[in-house]
Amino acid sequence: MAAAAAAAVGGPQPPQAEVPAPGLALDKAATAAHLKAALSRPDNRAGAEELQALLERVLSAERPLAAAADGEEAAAAGGGGGPGAAEEEALEWCKCLLAGGGGYDEFCAAVRAYDPAALCGLVWTANFVAYRCRTCGISPCMSLCAECFHQGDHTGHDFNMFRSQAGGACDCGDSNVMRESGFCKRHQIKSSSNIPCVPKDLLMMSEFVLPRFIFCLIQYLREGYNEPAADVPSEKDLNKVLQLLEPQISFLEDLTKMGGAMRSVLTQVLTNQQNYKDLTSGLGENACARKSHEKYLIALKSSGLTYPEDKLVYGIQEPSAGASTLAVQGFASAAGTLGQLDSSDEEDQDGSQGLGKRKRVKLSSNTKDQSIMDVLKHKSFLEELLFWTIKYEFPQKMVTFLLNMLPDQEYKVAFTKTFVQHYAFIMKTLKKSHESDTMSNRIVHISVQLFSNEELARQVTEECQLLDIMVTVLLYMMESCLIKSELQDEENSLHVVVNCGEALLKNNTYWPLVSDFINILSHQSVAKRFLEDHGLLVTWMNFVSFFQGMNLNKRELNEHVEFESQTYYAAFAAELEACAQPMWGLLSHCKVRETQEYTRNVVRYCLEALQDWFDAINFVDEPAPNQVTFHLPLHRYYAMFLSKAVKCQELDLDSVLPDQEMLMKLMIHPLQIQASLAEIHSNMWVRNGLQIKGQAMTYVQSHFCNSMIDPDIYLLQVCASRLDPDYFISSVFERFKVVDLLTMASQHQNTVLDAEHERSMLEGALTFLVILLSLRLHLGMSDDEILRAEMVAQLCMNDRTHSSLLDLIPENPNPKSGIIPGSYSFESVLSAVADFKAPVFEPGGSMQQGMYTPKAEVWDHEFDPVMVILRTVYRRDVQSAMDRYTAFLKQSGKFPGNPWPPYKKRTPLHPSYKGLMRLLHCKTLHIVLFTLLYKILMDHQNLSEHVLCMVLYLIELGLENSAEEESDEEASACGPERCHDSWFPGSNLVSNMRHFINYVRVRVPETAPEVKRDSLASTSSDSLGSLQSSRRPKVLQRENSGTAQVFSLVAERRKKFQEIINRSNSEANQVVRPKTSSKWSAPGSAPQLTTAILEIKESILSLLIKLHHKLSGKQNSYYPPWLDDIEILIQPEIPKYSHGDGITAVERILLKAALQSRMNKRIIEEICRKVTPPVPPKKITAAEKKTLDKEERRQKARERQQKLLAEFASRQKSFMETAMDVDSPESDIPMEITTAEPQVSEAVYDCVICGQSGPSSEDRPTGLVVLLQASSVLGQCRDNIEPKKLPISEEEQIYPWDTCAAVHDVRLSLLQRYFKDSSCLLAVSVGWEGGVYVQTCGHTLHIDCHKSYMESLRNDQVLQGFSVDKGEFTCPLCRQFANSVLPCYPGSNVENNLWQRPSNKSIQDLIKEVEELQGRPGAFPSETNLSKEMESVMKDIKNTTQKKYRDYSKTPGSPDNDFLFMYSVARTNLELELIHRGGNLCSGGASTAGKRSCLNQLFHVLALHMRLYSIDSEYNPWRKLTQLLEEMSSQLGNEEQQPEVPILYHDVTSLLLIQILMMPQPLHKDHFTCIVKVLFTLLYTQGLVALSVKCNEEDRSAWKHTGALKKNTCDAEKSYEVLLSFVISELSKGKLYHEEGTQECATIIPVAWSPESMEKYLQDFCLPFLRITSLLQHHLFGEDLPSCQEEEEFSVLSSCLGLLPTFYQTEHPFISASCLDWPVPAFDIISQWCFEINSFTERHAEQGKALLIQESKWKLPHLLQLPENYNTIFQYYHRKTCSVCTKVPKDPAVCLVCGTFVCLKGLCCKQQSYCECVLHSQNCGAGTGIFLLINASVIIIIRGHRFCLWGSVYLDAHGEEDRDLRRGKPLYICKERYKVLEQQWISHTFDHINKRWGPHYNGL
Repeated sequence: MAAAAAAAVGGPQPPQAEVPAPGLALDKAATAAHLKAALSRPDNRAGAEELQALLERVLSAERPLAAAADGEEAAAAGGGGGPGAAEEEALEWCKCLLAGGGGYDEFCAAVRAYDPAALCGLVWTANFVAYRCRTCGISPCMSLCAECFHQGDHTGHDFNMFRSQAGGACDCGDSNVMRESGFCKRHQIKSSSNIPCVPKDLLMMSEFVLPRFIFCLIQYLREGYNEPAADVPSEKDLNKVLQLLEPQISFLEDLTKMGGAMRSVLTQVLTNQQNYKDLTSGLGENACARKSHEKYLIALKSSGLTYPEDKLVYGIQEPSAGASTLAVQGFASAAGTLGQLDSSDEEDQDGSQGLGKRKRVKLSSNTKDQSIMDVLKHKSFLEELLFWTIKYEFPQKMVTFLLNMLPDQEYKVAFTKTFVQHYAFIMKTLKKSHESDTMSNRIVHISVQLFSNEELARQVTEECQLLDIMVTVLLYMMESCLIKSELQDEENSLHVVVNCGEALLKNNTYWPLVSDFINILSHQSVAKRFLEDHGLLVTWMNFVSFFQGMNLNKRELNEHVEFESQTYYAAFAAELEACAQPMWGLLSHCKVRETQEYTRNVVRYCLEALQDWFDAINFVDEPAPNQVTFHLPLHRYYAMFLSKAVKCQELDLDSVLPDQEMLMKLMIHPLQIQASLAEIHSNMWVRNGLQIKGQAMTYVQSHFCNSMIDPDIYLLQVCASRLDPDYFISSVFERFKVVDLLTMASQHQNTVLDAEHERSMLEGALTFLVILLSLRLHLGMSDDEILRAEMVAQLCMNDRTHSSLLDLIPENPNPKSGIIPGSYSFESVLSAVADFKAPVFEPGGSMQQGMYTPKAEVWDHEFDPVMVILRTVYRRDVQSAMDRYTAFLKQSGKFPGNPWPPYKKRTPLHPSYKGLMRLLHCKTLHIVLFTLLYKILMDHQNLSEHVLCMVLYLIELGLENSAEEESDEEASACGPERCHDSWFPGSNLVSNMRHFINYVRVRVPETAPEVKRDSLASTSSDSLGSLQSSRRPKVLQRENSGTAQVFSLVAERRKKFQEIINRSNSEANQVVRPKTSSKWSAPGSAPQLTTAILEIKESILSLLIKLHHKLSGKQNSYYPPWLDDIEILIQPEIPKYSHGDGITAVERILLKAALQSRMNKRIIEEICRKVTPPVPPKKITAAEKKTLDKEERRQKARERQQKLLAEFASRQKSFMETAMDVDSPESDIPMEITTAEPQVSEAVYDCVICGQSGPSSEDRPTGLVVLLQASSVLGQCRDNIEPKKLPISEEEQIYPWDTCAAVHDVRLSLLQRYFKDSSCLLAVSVGWEGGVYVQTCGHTLHIDCHKSYMESLRNDQVLQGFSVDKGEFTCPLCRQFANSVLPCYPGSNVENNLWQRPSNKSIQDLIKEVEELQGRPGAFPSETNLSKEMESVMKDIKNTTQKKYRDYSKTPGSPDNDFLFMYSVARTNLELELIHRGGNLCSGGASTAGKRSCLNQLFHVLALHMRLYSIDSEYNPWRKLTQLLEEMSSQLGNEEQQPEVPILYHDVTSLLLIQILMMPQPLHKDHFTCIVKVLFTLLYTQGLVALSVKCNEEDRSAWKHTGALKKNTCDAEKSYEVLLSFVISELSKGKLYHEEGTQECATIIPVAWSPESMEKYLQDFCLPFLRITSLLQHHLFGEDLPSCQEEEEFSVLSSCLGLLPTFYQTEHPFISASCLDWPVPAFDIISQWCFEINSFTERHAEQGKALLIQESKWKLPHLLQLPENYNTIFQYYHRKTCSVCTKVPKDPAVCLVCGTFVCLKGLCCKQQSYCECVLHSQNCGAGTGIFLLINASVIIIIRGHRFCLWGSVYLDAHGEEDRDLRRGKPLYICKERYKVLEQQWISHTFDHINKRWGPHYNGL
């Protein structure tokens, strides 16, 4: 095949431009078929040439781009218009030719049939949603597309969904990257066997056409690239070229999608070197080709690359490890060089003369092979295509095409090699790029596909020197930003470090290269090659040393630094990514004994690099003061490889340790960091700004700690275990600058530290020693123990969510290293140490997440303060852990007081580190401990409880770790001392705590004179001397002052030690000397010293016992416990001592001391037996007195504070009783709006602003704080119980026609079609959508106070969450959100008794009175302040909702609109209250909503305004209800004018509100009852009519007869049968029952109506009216609502409303008709009502019927029902297109009320400056919108002009939200949360409960 293709491509043809292109005239398909036939012949030379000529003509490269560039109309060979047309034409030709005359689509299908489809290989770009399953992945980078993931079985696996950052490809079917068990159904079958062989002729044309096509593409790319002038590619030009090439590249991409058969053809074409050579050599007479070749060479040159001119074979040089040390730089850099990368046997090419090599980067060794960096030679299309891809900065389309080819194995190898060959070039382009972020992502998109595959990585490493290339390229990259290091010796330093301020580091530009390096090191075979190659290791250490000591901090001593540099981010990121992660990668391969050699290699070169570093910075043994760098990657490499060697490889530690001198140097810088941490926390670096604290925090932060602080401390532990302990301890105190503080004297002067910092620095030093001696992270703990300890430490600080625990626990950064998040051990340890607290939901509470909290036994036995201190980023966390511990002890009754941090037993040390414990048994430490104990006992300044705690901790550590140490040396040390002191009777302390002998100091008064008394000072030195062992007499005699002794000891030790090292050069001693010689002695301090010294008659034991007395505040408080219970000594672990304060700690230590030696025991008893008379020197008493006074003053202050607090609490309580708590609308304390008793005539209100109480008056009205909001909640009620589900497939859709709002809309428009408009607007209520809901917090204020309050808010510049200009404010008392004030009507709130007394007037009289009262026109009261306020609040109410919800009239602006709107506001509020009570009144009056209701005040305001409109008495429905009108017929005479709405079509509840609001206020109870009775008759009749319409013909005639028979009985008017039969007979006169044939019958369900079911129907029909009426009565007259069972609700309410005659017996079953009280004869009025209906149904029978059946049973409103699993929502919606703009939204959202899909923030769907969500919230919820953000799983609430993030109702298995789906774990609905959301929606409390509101500026 290839041969044929080559022949076809043959030599270039002479240009055929002058031929009139005969082929084109023919039909393309015919030509193609003809050519295919010609080529199929055995001798196809002629056909090949013909095709050649055709292609040459069709694909000539010059034309399109030139045309595009000059914008001229190119008359293309194929005819057609501009440049686009020509290319279209060319593509059409190619498609035809490929198909060989057939149809292109059929051709595609044919090729696909031969696709073996074993791999998915789907390529995606950034932001694509993919999955990663850790259970199935072999490589950590494995990813699957959603389709393959859902088709595979991953139940119970550890997987997550993620948004691709850089793009990727699906690995399904690739067994190198994932386990086969995880393949999806499509890729499980290895189907290659049953795929037939591809027929030769199918792809024959492709083999001829494609090389030409690809060459054409390359020519385009060459043409289009103009080398930019100033090294800045003008992106515009590049993008232009790319846009033009879009169709071509897309065409190639489509070819790749045809499957395996086509891919293998493409692979052949792309990798065939012969084709490439023939086509691109640029020889021959084709000017165009030659020009193109020249452009290619220029591009190569400008990239700093050469085109090898001669047959160079780069020989492999031997890597010479040490030979290449640079004279100046002082570090070694040798690289194994590149071998036969370019051994090519090409002819010399023309046009490449004069290309020089690129000039060198400033720093590089002579052996590094230039060819890696500077030579590129392209030998195939693939190579040049990649070259241009890089040149054009990785255009997405090209990347996708190159990746789409990867399923072809042969291509994959070729492409990987090409990629490696271009690696250096990629780095150079990346460094220059402006869009380095985008480019980085694209590079990684490619490389992660190539290098994740171990087999491939190994092959490329072997064949292409991948490792050498990577290391060299990285080194080169970093070399471009080096600066001179200023660490230590600024002038003479030869060390260079990276400059963290450079863009390269600041922008993480190195990231893709480092990430590739980490990726390939995760493969064992590759890592082994790296660890075996000495040259590479040297180069790598060289690279690491660039980071050693970067970002140096210098302490500012005078001025605050002007500019806080933020370079530390870059520095920490660089160390973690470029140094630590490769280190973890390498370590993961050094796990077994066989790998010892690797460790030795790394350690060897690491030590060499360190030695070079010390030399380069001129380091001797004192670090420069006031400098610190947190970056010591070389130290950390060394430490971590040591740790691994001991832990896993059984290496002997000493065999890899350097000499003592090197150890001394190694410990200095890590120790300097520890001391600096203490300084930073002591605020000594405060002038360096906040960033220095940021560094200290980052250093210990969970993502960094195990690559930073842990290795540092481990290295210090190693040094401490091998160096002389005295030397080490004294170095520590010296680094922490507290040497001068360690004196017995009560005063001292510190030369290096301010007094205010001494205490915290001393605490720091001791804490560091405790950590150093107790931490076992690298000294013997197993991985599981480490994990457990980390977890306990984090949980003790705070309860944690599962995800934050995963985040906080440092896992080895390398994913292959054991602790994988979510791995089995993590979960099992978690369940062992913690209990899960499920999220709780109190309404109004903050949304809680599922938390883990430590088990009780963890607090009891495992709480480890040392670990907590090590891991806390903020100091407050340590306190938090202690507080929680204290709380636990109190709760469990283990210890009531303030406990001290417990002492925790440690894991045994690994034998290699046993030397560490010598620190606890060295004299220097003992002297320090003794001194500190003494100073604490004597109350010297600057000592804290923390210091004491740490001192005791160290003593206890010493006791715990002493038993094993038994050496002759110490025995001999004890001998002499015993002789020396043997004559002190009975107080000799010989102990098995052998290391403490030094310390015991017994002084008995009789022996005092025997001490040499030359001078007090010498006495002291002697007494201190008795502590020392007799091995050092000379030292002691040279001393003359007890104070200096400890320090001189330090200096002695150092001197002695330096002698050991044989560093006799004077310089070294000089460094130490000044520290000693500059001791200071204050003039007046000698006598004080003497006194202090005279008092010292202590041993550590006696000091401890005295301390016990001091802490307990009692003399002789310590009594040895074993005297009572000898058992204590046998079973040492006593729980009693494990928790407690200092006293407990002392007791525990004394007990341990007694356990370890009988002598100790005896001496303790001895000391206790003596009653110790207090003999403090005078000086001390003064101080004590001072402290006592202080204590007393404190105590008094405390008592005062308590008193104040108590007073405050009681005030608060009384406030709480009167106010309600905003946060809990359900469970709060109900609050009466008024304090008035019924008999008090006027209500009294408290103003919460001025605090005065008084009635509301005309001129100074009081108002209720209210929030007005438009609401459409009522409109969402539906009539069936089945809740609506959120649609999750195309089939499911939601149609809103069954909602309450829709039904009412339809009814109103139907009425308006046939009846008079003004009458229609009285027949219904509106406000189901956009109704105004009024709610109050119950607090009142004077309206004038409110105005001034608003003024002050307006002037207040603080950004509030609300807009004062819109009248919004928060209640001054309870801070509840509000936006208006509702004036309180003067007079009593609960109407006066006389209004309530039932009068004995007959109903007829009452009816007349009502009519008269309504007839009186309500003039607006005189202009008082009250009336003004009433007007303004009415305006507010109107403005609350949109105009469309106020104007329903056909004539805009008609007063009927206002009238309708006003009584509808009342209706809305009553209906909503009913819903808040659960839809019925069974629970009675106990509802809180009622207590805080403002309906009474609202009614006054509405009534006042409604009375301004008088209804013409002609049209007042009251008359139709209560009077018989004579002239019925005349009414209907005038046909032309639209009739009024028949009374039976009126909504009775609306009539009720109209009647009541038309009455003058306040209302008589009698009148109210009268109106209710009259309306009930109408309502009941409507029920009967509806019933008659619902049943069928036979039932109707049957009832007509049965009722007619009883018509003449006495109470016929109260029998539903009679009434029903009468209604039927009346309506039969009209056309209402005339059924139009059969289709009617189908709609009516044939129910067998029984008397019971009819009674139930009528009761249900009337109940809604009764409920609203009862509520109204409750608010107007303050009567309580009775509670009842559901089945008796009707009877209870009707008797409560006075509908039931009082004498009504309850024995026989209750009949609703007995409530009727007809004002006029029933039959007359009914026939009058029915007549109206009949006259209407004459013309419109259908509509007449529809209007009669009113649906009265609305269910409570609900939000949409959501599916159990979030994934179902996500998969459907995140790719769904928006119905408005038909694009897939960037931020899709869905409305939870109605299910509408919207674009959040989408500019595409913006209308009149409103984005779609805001618009929808106005249309759907009248300003309230509840949206689920699909991509974030979060709910967002829009309320008016504000919005807030509400939280998520989907939680993961650990009860946690996953906002923005960052973790991508499966989420499940949390029903309780959803209930809370729904509750807040229904009760309109979003504004009160959610606190974080912000304005949305219509942009959501």
